[in-house]
Amino acid sequence: MRHIIDIKDLSVEEINEILDTADDMISNREKYSHVCDGKKLATLFFEPSTRTRLSFEAAMLELGGSVLGFSTAESSSATKGESVSDTVRTVGCYADIIAMRHPKEGAPMVASLKSPVPVINAGDGGHNHPTQTLTDLLTIRREKGRMSNLTVGMCGDLMFGRTVHSLVNALVRYDNINFVFISPDELKIPDYLKHEISNIEGISFVETDCLESAIGDLDILYMTRVQKERFFNEADYIRLKDSYILDMQKLALAKDDLAILHPLPRVNEISREVDDDKRACYFKQVENGKIVRKALMMKLLEVEV
Repeated sequence: MRHIIDIKDLSVEEINEILDTADDMISNREKYSHVCDGKKLATLFFEPSTRTRLSFEAAMLELGGSVLGFSTAESSSATKGESVSDTVRTVGCYADIIAMRHPKEGAPMVASLKSPVPVINAGDGGHNHPTQTLTDLLTIRREKGRMSNLTVGMCGDLMFGRTVHSLVNALVRYDNINFVFISPDELKIPDYLKHEISNIEGISFVETDCLESAIGDLDILYMTRVQKERFFNEADYIRLKDSYILDMQKLALAKDDLAILHPLPRVNEISREVDDDKRACYFKQVENGKIVRKALMMKLLEVEV
């Protein structure tokens, strides 16, 4: 039995295998429509979510399985003081696999130590979000045709952005990746990540606070929102929330084949006018997220076509 708590829990070969399965699903949807007949997914979401929770649920339903769970901590026994460990031990009696989101870093790891079924981390605080990373990788590969030799800009909240941290940890395992970290001083990429990637051959990074000066060099632009829920001081959030807004004026400086990604939800960091540009890929990401979660659950449940 395996759990996926961090993208590092998967080897590069396993990531590529999951992406290959996802590609095949896109071409042959009916082929996979009953592979999880009789299987049940439990979605334990102690923190609000739209895309991640619904994509997990849609994924299992499209595989022929069924779904149970809760969408807020208030609708669970956590309000009575039940521990995460006890919750997963209980839910593991009802389901074959668990997708769990929690506001506290490390909670899915704690759950995995007691769970009788596979646990997938669907996001833990500002730490990790491995299935969003698989979503991002599938989108990058489908849009660019490769996973190596890329200049990747990451813009916005790089300090608290768990999707950013997970994607960096995945991309550093491919060849010749150049990162451009674009953020205000208060939201810079954590030092531990910079230290890790600075020691990897073939990986480089630069930091800047100016999107306009960097956008012309990018193959991928990964936009993120400034996350109000990660701030202890609302005044700091208000001061920083509009630091970067991608609009058509800035996009005019970019390459014609730039791919714009965003893990969503979007607030106002990407202007609505950008949605109709051929370089906007964030709604493609939504569809890719459902597909790649199907492929991951198949792998963990050890079901085959």
